[in-house]
Amino acid sequence: MPSKNNISTIGEILKLFNPVEDKYISREFQNYGIYLTEQLDDQMHKALYIKLAKKHPRAILEKALSFVKIQDQGKIKNKGRLFMWKIKDLGGFEKKQIIDKAKI
Repeated sequence: MPSKNNISTIGEILKLFNPVEDKYISREFQNYGIYLTEQLDDQMHKALYIKLAKKHPRAILEKALSFVKIQDQGKIKNKGRLFMWKIKDLGGFEKKQIIDKAKI
């Protein structure tokens, strides 16, 4: 996945790209959204995770994902719900945290 500074090099992206499976993934945030979907075992909400990867700071998403991973997996009924709660807890849904791509 992305390096520590959250920016992947072209070589890293090309190594991970599989043209048979990933033919509709053209941006890095789409790839990260798919990664979140796989880690949370939540295929039903793939578009939601892609949107989160596009609009929210990567640091908050990484913290929330690591929080979900360290929890007792036997007690978690819905990893996606816990992930969304942790994003809210970290302040990821505040207006100042959401990245507006139109202004960039």
